[in-house]
Amino acid sequence: MQTGPPQAHRNDPGVMQRLLTTPARWAVVGLSDNRARPAYGVARYVQNLGMRIVPVHPKADTVHGARGYASLAEAVAAEGPVEVVDCFVRSELVGEVVDEAIAVGAKAVWLQLGVVDEAAAARAAAAGLAVVMDTCPAIEAPRLGVA
Repeated sequence: MQTGPPQAHRNDPGVMQRLLTTPARWAVVGLSDNRARPAYGVARYVQNLGMRIVPVHPKADTVHGARGYASLAEAVAAEGPVEVVDCFVRSELVGEVVDEAIAVGAKAVWLQLGVVDEAAAARAAAAGLAVVMDTCPAIEAPRLGVA
């Protein structure tokens, strides 16, 4: 039986490379049409890698030509399954998003740079999802030779 805090999550370069090179539908939680927010540029970057993005934001804006939805459940109901849930929310809020990702059958969660929740990462991994935490596709793709 484990005592103390959960083991610190370590990102697997092979998992990141697979997520960045396998065409998939990415739900980008926290993506709005605010060009000043990091999610805006990163979502475009992910699109340029060949991914289909689905914005998920309470305002449900259309961003980069993709219709937005207020929740993951709404996005999946309208668009079909999402493979990756890319999380642009504060660390204290990401656990709920991860739980929603598990509930909608996502295959992976990507917690953006500065977003850390070890317990949520452990729940996702236990549910069979690939987990990337505290980094960004726009940083990892060039580092891994993807872009």
